[in-house]
Amino acid sequence: MKAKHDTCEVYCFDEAKVNRLQPIVNRPEIHDIAHIFKVLADETRVKIALALSEEELCVCDVGNIVGCSMATASHHLRLLNKWGLAKYRKEGKLAFYSLDDDHVKQLMLLALTHVREGKENG
Repeated sequence: MKAKHDTCEVYCFDEAKVNRLQPIVNRPEIHDIAHIFKVLADETRVKIALALSEEELCVCDVGNIVGCSMATASHHLRLLNKWGLAKYRKEGKLAFYSLDDDHVKQLMLLALTHVREGKENG
């Protein structure tokens, strides 16, 4: 039998809060925010983003760092770039990637801190 303590037994407790928060969670950017987290839901892309949070890297070095082929690294980097999480520059035959801006770095480091603190407290 399912426990009843994890759901409300009333329809709406605080209508003022509901009315105030609905426009915040229904803003147009929600789709893009959700997509950022979908992109980061892949372990290889998280590894790449963490590596890029340390410094700019060429595609071949990214592959070596995360243990995948250059083609796989390139695929993941293009996806991170497409969604505005990484940027690249060409230098001759080399392509160097870095995180798009400090917000992405903060997002990655905050997630890492959150996981570490959860393991320490759990």
